[in-house]
Amino acid sequence: MKSELIVDVQPQEIAIALTEDDRLQEITREKRDVDNFAVGNIYYGRVKKVMPALNAVFVDVGHEKEAFLHYLDLGSQFLTLRDYLSKAVSDRRKIPSMSRIQHQKEVGKEGQISDYVKVGDLLLVQVSKEPINTKGPRLTTELSIAGRNMVLMPFSEKVMVSSKIKRESERSRLKQLVQSIKPAGYGVIVRTVAEDKRVAELDNELRILVKRWEDTIRSLQKPKEKDLQAAKKNKDAEVRLVSEELGRTIGIIRDVFSPEFSSIQVNDDTIYEDVREYVELIAPESVKIVKKYKGKEPIFDKFDITRQMKTGLGRTVGFKNGGYLVIDRTEALFAIDVNTGSKKLFEDHEENAFQYNMLAADEIVHQLRLRDIGGIIIIDFVDMDSKEHQEQLYRHMCQLMAHDRAKHNVLPLSKFGLMQITRQRVRPAVEVNVTEVCPMCLGKGKVQPTLLFTDQIEEQIAHMREHFGRGIRVHLHPYVYAYVTKGSLFSRLSTKWFKKYGVRVQENQSLGMLETKFYSRQGNLLELPKEDGEKS
Repeated sequence: MKSELIVDVQPQEIAIALTEDDRLQEITREKRDVDNFAVGNIYYGRVKKVMPALNAVFVDVGHEKEAFLHYLDLGSQFLTLRDYLSKAVSDRRKIPSMSRIQHQKEVGKEGQISDYVKVGDLLLVQVSKEPINTKGPRLTTELSIAGRNMVLMPFSEKVMVSSKIKRESERSRLKQLVQSIKPAGYGVIVRTVAEDKRVAELDNELRILVKRWEDTIRSLQKPKEKDLQAAKKNKDAEVRLVSEELGRTIGIIRDVFSPEFSSIQVNDDTIYEDVREYVELIAPESVKIVKKYKGKEPIFDKFDITRQMKTGLGRTVGFKNGGYLVIDRTEALFAIDVNTGSKKLFEDHEENAFQYNMLAADEIVHQLRLRDIGGIIIIDFVDMDSKEHQEQLYRHMCQLMAHDRAKHNVLPLSKFGLMQITRQRVRPAVEVNVTEVCPMCLGKGKVQPTLLFTDQIEEQIAHMREHFGRGIRVHLHPYVYAYVTKGSLFSRLSTKWFKKYGVRVQENQSLGMLETKFYSRQGNLLELPKEDGEKS
């Protein structure tokens, strides 16, 4: 199976697409230059409210909504963490030694959070679930630093090995190996990908993770200028980000990277270097697969990502033999309705329903991963009377979901023909608007004559030429691009514009029908400065 990672870096966001055999499997987006409260980020936050009825507290970490911390998320070593932080903050000249720390009494699984935390307390907390809908981030004080082969857990002495490593001899080898190399004061979870790894590789990664923890404490003691500026915006000088999880691009590579990756394509120099350095660190023999994309066509258009997003992320999604899914989202759950369409595979209704349901199951599992759907999912399959068919469908769905990295639970069909699935949700589901509002009429239904549109584009080109000079790239919808490049080379509108303004036209599938964007030779988006009084 050929796996590729395509990274599209734009001024406002980074989009990352994972494909398998050229089929889009995952798509994620992250805003640039903003704190996105990603899973793994560590904050110094202040307790704002104690809620005894919920056995939880609300914590200010700088998000518009206060973050949620439940008693069960304090972790057994909460008192040890609090004692360590007190020493770190009271003496900012050095980092307290983890090996010399006195472990305090463990926090039990039953108790009241008000016995340990009060309003105004400053806590070191980590995001365990990103803000979703109207909810703020969910937090934990059971801190961890994730790497490719292992997860470092400060204040825990335990070494645990992933249950997905089945060979008992390998489990024993890894546990003894990590016990021998880990520093005192730390626990480690050995991940599945560490199977058969050499001691030198694991030792090197462990050192890196320990350094990241020490850098976190150092940032807490001596905040950087940008952290202080961010804290001022929050109106609380103490509340700030102290450790940022690796970027989403690096995080995906860390979690999904395998020797079967055929290429990682990146269209930005800085991100390309970051990815190359990380791959060189975790798999030096695979560094050659990281490639800088230099094509003129937008990278997502080149690798057919744009088309697959448009066809695969709408409310209605088709699958083989004319069947289709209707996917709706409510506040509480996702509902998926399976439909057979007009084509019949078999004359027998029961067999026909069974075959369409089996095909639908394949597409449903693909959609759960593609959209990163989490929470409660209710699937309304085509009605089947046969208990044997219902059992086969349930087993088939379980087999398909077995390859899903997210924690999940699949229940058999109910007597109403509904299947219930719960899937771990740690970040908002992917939403891509696959419809387009007409940029000319803004949804009113009336537009100016089509012939005037190319005149309007030329006026825009003339303005951009005045401000930015020659060498501009004009991105157009494929239909409009086909119109301005039709005819012989010397009669085309595109040729006329090139001679007069020095611009080149280029098709871009992500644009609306009558939308135009301008880019520099280096691929930077160009926009005219706003005039005084003009609305943003």
